[in-house]
Amino acid sequence: MIIKKSQRKKHENAPTCIVYEYGHRDNNINVAFAEINGRYPENGFSFNEVCKEIFFVLEGKGKIEINGKEMKLEQGDAVLIQPQQKYFLEGKLKLVISCNPAWNPNQYKVID
Repeated sequence: MIIKKSQRKKHENAPTCIVYEYGHRDNNINVAFAEINGRYPENGFSFNEVCKEIFFVLEGKGKIEINGKEMKLEQGDAVLIQPQQKYFLEGKLKLVISCNPAWNPNQYKVID
C-alpha cells in the first residue's frame, strides 16, 4: 500500500514539534515524518507504554536524552527507544519515525 504525501495527516504536538503521519492501517507498524525545532516535549519527557520507536535523522543536529543518558544526534543517525523509556529531543531535526506496534495516542504520555 502506498500513502501519498497529500494523504498524510499533520499533527502539531507542540510549537516545537510537527508530525506528519502516514496512516496505512497496519496495527503492527507505522511511519511518520517529524520536524523538531527546539525541545520536545517542551517540559518533562515523552513515554510510550507499548511501542518500540526508531528515529532516523534525515537532517539537522541535536540531542536526545533517554532515561538520563544524553546522546548527540546528526544526519544519518538512528536511535532505538524501547517501550517505557522516557526521553526528550532537542535541536533542529527532521526525523523519520517508525513504531512497532503502530503508534497509538492512548499508549503515549508526557511525564514530568
